Amino acid sequence: MQSVQAYSVRQFQQWVNNNAGSLLRAVIYTIGHFFIAATCVWYFTGASFSAAITDAVVEPLINGLWYFVLDRFWASRFS
Repeated sequence: MQSVQAYSVRQFQQWVNNNAGSLLRAVIYTIGHFFIAATCVWYFTGASFSAAITDAVVEPLINGLWYFVLDRFWASRFS
């Protein structure tokens, strides 16, 4: 079992290394979106702070994943 875990860790590290640029852009995009989404929800809807933060976290996590998939697709087709 130990060797399977070590293999999985190495495989994950290799995946991260191969996708470092896309991952970094996705993380930066997602963090920025947290702030933008919370501000918009709070300002435009008058929602409570906890509701604005919840939306600000859940939605950009999904958007960040979508961006990563889109970026990998784009890079594979147009680079």
